[in-house]
Amino acid sequence: MTDQESSTHPFDALTPDVILDAVDSAGFVTDGRLMGLNSFENRVYQVGLEDTAPVVVKFYRPQRWSDAQILEEHAFSRFLREQELPVVAPLANDRGETLFYHAGFRFTVFPRQGGHAPELDNADHLLVLGRTLARWHAAGNDRPFQTRPAIDITTDCRAAVDYVNQGVVDPNFSGRYRDLGGALIEAMEKRLEGASWQAINVHGDCHTGNILWRDDLPHFVDLDDSVRGPAMQDLWMLLSGDAEENNQQLRTLSEGYETFLPFPWAQRRLIEPLRARRMLRHSAWLAQRWDDPAFPLAFPWFDSPRYWQDHINDLEQELATMQRLLEH
Repeated sequence: MTDQESSTHPFDALTPDVILDAVDSAGFVTDGRLMGLNSFENRVYQVGLEDTAPVVVKFYRPQRWSDAQILEEHAFSRFLREQELPVVAPLANDRGETLFYHAGFRFTVFPRQGGHAPELDNADHLLVLGRTLARWHAAGNDRPFQTRPAIDITTDCRAAVDYVNQGVVDPNFSGRYRDLGGALIEAMEKRLEGASWQAINVHGDCHTGNILWRDDLPHFVDLDDSVRGPAMQDLWMLLSGDAEENNQQLRTLSEGYETFLPFPWAQRRLIEPLRARRMLRHSAWLAQRWDDPAFPLAFPWFDSPRYWQDHINDLEQELATMQRLLEH
């Protein structure tokens, strides 16, 4: 890793004046109020409007998605809303546009949504989450993405490991990381032997930080990672605790899910590979974004031996879990 203090990044030009001028240019009249919200992949702000409720404005990270991919996500979000699903979809201006451009940035305006994270130890919450995701997944069959990518578990993991191996991992741990990454992918391939699944439109990052519970409903936000993938990609991220707790949570989710669709029990074998995929890709993501000044400030521990020791320990535990599953 290198020192980024003297570097510049495209988001450095996203000053308060630029933000407010951008929102005004899209036809939403601002009142000068501006507050940054917690986001790193993109930049997200709450912006006050004259004579109406504030909005949430997302400025997209340059060069991550094409316009076509962003617009496809917008169209799908709005389609879900038309199906009366609780999804926070982009607002359109008077011309029906949802993707806007200003000063070299692309941005989108969303309604502000209040709420709190769902309680994963609450059976009623899990039942509703299961029902809602089943309706979402059914809608994903009706309107499959054409431009957004699909999850390929082993290919995604191999790309992440290869990237981290290229001078990112602390040299003191490079050998262990290389061997462990290879062993994890090998175990993953064995775990996935004979597995097949239907790819559908999934949220892609369906953790509790992207779900706002309000009025007994889970309001899903931030479809930025929405892709084609197995239904289990959205379901496994709602599990917490030990194996027995996970099994009970899956049973409760399935009870709600099966109100609309058969629960994908055959995809249980994907859970640990998907978990490993998330772990491996997170380290690669941090490394790929390290030129963004917000990342060293928010994740100062990433560039430290302690991080790599802990990360390798977590990966070793994940490998042990997969190997136990392979023995049964």
